[in-house]
Amino acid sequence: MTRLPEKKNRSLVIKLAAIAVGMFGFGYALVPLYDVFCQVTGINGKTDTVAAANLDYEVNKDREVTVEFITSLNKMAPMEFAAETKKLRVHPGEFHTVNFYAKNKTDKTLVAQAIPSITPGPAAEFFKKTECFCFSQQTFKPRESKTMPVRFVVNPDLPDRYKTITLSYTFFDITDKPKT
Repeated sequence: MTRLPEKKNRSLVIKLAAIAVGMFGFGYALVPLYDVFCQVTGINGKTDTVAAANLDYEVNKDREVTVEFITSLNKMAPMEFAAETKKLRVHPGEFHTVNFYAKNKTDKTLVAQAIPSITPGPAAEFFKKTECFCFSQQTFKPRESKTMPVRFVVNPDLPDRYKTITLSYTFFDITDKPKT
């Protein structure tokens, strides 16, 4: 009779270990799955992280879209960060450049990465950046400040229901993170 509880305990331990391994695997796969989900559905307004090249749109002078620029810092980023322009009215198909300002407020070299997001999410596929500081990591010397341009165009195929597009950036301090 003593063997029955040992067998049940061993079975329970194996099941619990399998559940723990499964939970770890799911957690590990969650970020790539989320990225794929956002790209397929357009949710979260994830933008391309590479420059859009060879864009040649016809400018739609009969329509204007408001583009808003919002900046934020991860709470661990010892920086200043702001858009020089808060809001811009654009004709779809026209290229525009907006400058962003960032400053390292420390006495150490800082490496930072900006993560962009577009709202509303489905408009992200119509907002094309040809130049952006978000495409690569930015290195700031102690107390260094930079003016960083973003060059973009709104695709004229943007559905008429979208009157305003918000481009937001969050800067993260990645100085101590391993390079991927």
